[in-house]
Amino acid sequence: MKLDQLSVRNFIQELSSGSPTPGGGSVAALCGAMGTALSAMVARLTVGREKFKDAWEEMEGIKQAAGQLAERFLSLVQEDTDAYQEVIGALGLPKQTEEEMELQQESIQKAMRKASSVPLETLRVSEKLIQMAKEAVKRGNPNTVTDGAAAVHLAHTAAVVAAYNVRINLSTLKDDDAFVEECKREVAEILERMAALLAEADGYVNANLP
Repeated sequence: MKLDQLSVRNFIQELSSGSPTPGGGSVAALCGAMGTALSAMVARLTVGREKFKDAWEEMEGIKQAAGQLAERFLSLVQEDTDAYQEVIGALGLPKQTEEEMELQQESIQKAMRKASSVPLETLRVSEKLIQMAKEAVKRGNPNTVTDGAAAVHLAHTAAVVAAYNVRINLSTLKDDDAFVEECKREVAEILERMAALLAEADGYVNANLP
């Protein structure tokens, strides 16, 4: 099932089903995709309007970057679900003999490493989005400032949810301390940078709203 081919209604139905996939990781990536769309909208509602001409070049760049990020986020919607399906498959392997148990554990660890890496990538892409969305807020058509702000918050939400997924999947990894610690470090650093960008964008928006 290709998640990005589902209607909004069907995606919501799949999400609310008793299956563990799609889950929070896919939703995080979808939040990012919606944020890119809003950023592109702000850019398109700025370019071509004479009084915002000094921002046209920057908005053209945002349009192009938003399209690329949207495709990456949509890929991650599927990748996150596929990664966890691999975990489910590994958990279901036979474990009657010592050899089978060892093989199962190896498969679980490999799958969980991938299930940690995918939301980490969502987190990385979310940081690119929030940087772009912040500029859309500050430089875009003032009539779309709240749309740009929504993109900023969607990027931050995508990052926070993705980080949760990284952390819970890392908690099951054994004998891979270097990978776990590196992932934790990167998660913390990205979230800290994004919190600062969120605060900056919110400050600008609140200063320009009644």
